[in-house]
Amino acid sequence: MNAPVEIRGLGRRFGRQWVMRGVDLTVGRGELLALVGGSGCGKTTLLRQLAGLLEPSEGTIKLFGEPLTEGSRSERQGRQRRLGVLFQHGALFSALSVFDNIAFPLRELRLLPEAEIRDLVFAKLGMVELEPDVAWRMPAELSGGMIKRVALARALSLDPELLLLDEPTAGLDPDRSAGFVSLILGLHRALGLTVVFVTHDLDTLAALASSVAVLADGRILAKGQLDEIVNVDHPFIERFFRSERSLHALKRGGGR
Repeated sequence: MNAPVEIRGLGRRFGRQWVMRGVDLTVGRGELLALVGGSGCGKTTLLRQLAGLLEPSEGTIKLFGEPLTEGSRSERQGRQRRLGVLFQHGALFSALSVFDNIAFPLRELRLLPEAEIRDLVFAKLGMVELEPDVAWRMPAELSGGMIKRVALARALSLDPELLLLDEPTAGLDPDRSAGFVSLILGLHRALGLTVVFVTHDLDTLAALASSVAVLADGRILAKGQLDEIVNVDHPFIERFFRSERSLHALKRGGGR
């Protein structure tokens, strides 16, 4: 069975500056993979390449055994329908209602008649634990936590198998952050999702991740379970995982 994500020799540069080079990473079915690294190391750039929003400068990305950027337009669209993306700040269309934001991918791909789209939008709102009347609100009327949930509902609108999350709990207070992590874990179990998420928050990482990949020095420095990663000898890992504050956070989360 093909892995949901297989990256080999991936490189990306902006002008003459290489952000990453020689990146190798495999994500197995059902993994909850946390991608961590220092500021500016390329975590979001890697996620955007996985989502097909940025072209790699070199190397290959395969989703479910198929090259991400090859084939006809319909083949590429079919591949990308198998993944959903939650952007850091939600990236909702400010001029569209919640309903229209969630319906947008379905309408764009002309997959269903409008009556079925309506039913599906309300089903997705229920999946992210929002009441039906939220559908008629505008993004400006939503709290930060509700924006995250609406954006997650939109990411789930095409019933993806792979979910990409960029800083899923950024900007949320501890209670809302814990609630959002619990929601993702429930959806992971119920839908059999594979999840790749970028985070700098150790509470989120400890509560959500089944494995961790560390992006440092322009490559994947290490990948494994949290207790393995913590013991890797590298300055970033020392700073990120082994400070007193970090150890307290990891102890609170308890890992998975």
